[in-house]
Amino acid sequence: MIDITQERLLINSGNTSCEYTAIFDCVKSCYIRLKMAGRLLSLGSRIKVKIPYCSAGAHHVAVPASGTREVLGFGVNGQPVYQDRPDIPMPAIRWREETSDILTLRAKEKGDWRKLSVEEKKALYRASFCQTFSEFNAPSGEWKSVVGCGIIVSAFGIWLYILMKLFVYSPLPESFSEESRRAQFRRMLDLKVNPITGLSSKWDYEKDDWKK
Repeated sequence: MIDITQERLLINSGNTSCEYTAIFDCVKSCYIRLKMAGRLLSLGSRIKVKIPYCSAGAHHVAVPASGTREVLGFGVNGQPVYQDRPDIPMPAIRWREETSDILTLRAKEKGDWRKLSVEEKKALYRASFCQTFSEFNAPSGEWKSVVGCGIIVSAFGIWLYILMKLFVYSPLPESFSEESRRAQFRRMLDLKVNPITGLSSKWDYEKDDWKK
């Protein structure tokens, strides 16, 4: 016959061995997962992604479509964009694209300029520039449209306020009338509201008038 104490010891030892087995299985599964994660990381580090050199920077470089226009210099920001500006008189590109007529005039201007007519000189200028200094510095009159739009918007707002006042808002209560305000003022004086630094302190009760 097995004693009860011995039976309990056998049961406890069996439970302990089961717990050890469960812990061992858990540790083993964690080790396998960590090993697999390490392999995935090593494989990922070996993969090389080819990035174009032009896209390696942190900014986006947009190249506008300049067509067959000749690039002359840096311009405003180094981009082939045409702008008429008095502070930067030389744009990055010419105004017009190269055509057969313009190329003929450019070949002709390499010679004696006295052989060029006034119209040919103007055509050469307009091929390179859109406007003259006097043209793009002349007042455009844009302020007139801005002021006109401002007046229209202001008038619309005033009319909207008038319509809301007439048809939407309810009339003011009786306490806003002149008689009610005077009565309330007299009541505050009679009650001596804030007699130290407030309204009543500035009232002469003997003369029944403001202190002078």
